[in-house]
Formats: sequence, C-alpha cells, structure tokens
Amino acid sequence: MGVIDLNADLGETVEGVPTADDEALFAVVSSANVACGGHAGDAASMAASVERAARFAVAIGAHPSYPDLAGFGRRKIAMSAAELRSTITEQLAALARAGADIRYVKPHGALYHAVMTDADHADAIAAAVADLAAQLGRDVPVLGMPGVIAVAVESMGLSFVPEAFLDRGYRGDGTLVPRGEPGALETDAATVSARAVRFVREGIVETVEGTAIELGAASLCVHGDSPESVALARAVRAALDADGVEVRAPW
Repeated sequence: MGVIDLNADLGETVEGVPTADDEALFAVVSSANVACGGHAGDAASMAASVERAARFAVAIGAHPSYPDLAGFGRRKIAMSAAELRSTITEQLAALARAGADIRYVKPHGALYHAVMTDADHADAIAAAVADLAAQLGRDVPVLGMPGVIAVAVESMGLSFVPEAFLDRGYRGDGTLVPRGEPGALETDAATVSARAVRFVREGIVETVEGTAIELGAASLCVHGDSPESVALARAVRAALDADGVEVRAPW
C-alpha cells in the first residue's frame, strides 16, 4: 500500500466570491493550501476554511503570495527581501488569527516559481516561516518544487517537502509548461487520475514531449480554481482509494 498527500489551493475568495467549490474539495483532499490575503482570501474565507478543515480532518497550510490582489498573485513583484519577509509574515499572522493550526507553508503563483531561482526571495520566505516555527515551537515545512527555496528552508532548520502537479503539463527538464502555452493544463479526469496512481506506484510523470521523468514528491496537487477542479479531485481520490493508496497528510 502506498501513501500520498493530496493538496489543493483553497479559500481563494476574490471580492467575496469563491473561485472554487471549497466544500466539495475539502471532502477529498488531505491538505488545504489556504489563501491568506496576498492574492485572494479575507478574514471570512479564512475562518470558513478553518471550519471546513476541522470538519473534514484536513491539514491547513498557509498559501501566501506577493501582495497582488489585482493579478491573483501571478505577477512577480519587485520587492526587497525585507519587504517580502514582512508581507509574508503578515499573511501568516492573518491565517493564524482566523484560528488556523498552520502545519506547512506553500507559496502561491509567481512567488512559488520565483523562489526556485531567486535566492533573496527564497531567503525571505524561509526567514518568515522560521519565525512562525519559532513561535509554534515546531517544524513548519515548506511545500514546493525543488530549487534554491529548498536550500534556504533547510538552512533555517526547517523541512522542505517536494510536490508534483497532476493537472499541469511537465517539460522534459522537470519544469512546468507556462500557463497559456499548449499543454500547460490537463483537464481530463481519467488522464489526471491515472497520472496520480502511476506517480505513487512508479514515481514518474509523463511530459508533453511524450517521455517519462522521475519526480520525488510526497504531495500531489490539484488546483482548486479551474472549472474542472472538483471532478478532477474526486476522480483522483477515487482512483487512489481503488488502488489501495492511503491519502494522508504528512504534517
């Protein structure tokens, strides 16, 4: 029997309007990356996420971003490391004030990709998370794709947990196909669910070039803000359950 974490980006309310069916998604995931005001989310949506997480026994992770409500956090913002550390600290605190027991942190959007190569911004994220870990008196892992962020996090004495995406296209070098390019998004439930099972069993994912690459990951992500998100997540969970894979948060 295999074991894997299944996560989704949730609580992404924009101007009071949810971008996903959070109720349906909380029912099938084991970890929820909760927006905490940088790109989406507000006090009400964070409180709702905390309530759902308790009801469905789902682990809560903070999902901070560049301060970019207008761009949904998908634009890299020019900020000093000190400025970024400050805004991330504020976002983590906002989620904590909503009653969240923050078990891990996963950067969102442009920040997620930036910290794979931008050492200054990776260090800023790591420092903000290390501050939270010190307050809580325990490890607060960072979830993401490998890069300089892993080095920054581990240098702070924190854990880095790699993840893989089920509904995004991969290139042969292990990077994601940029949004807007052909093959960037996968919307077929059968394909996505088969990819999940194959990943758990073999540790590989097929690329847009038709090759297979190895990815070491302890968590699989299905994005919550796509129209197909609920169908995809349910199909993935059903396929994993049918294959005897235990879906469980590692935090």
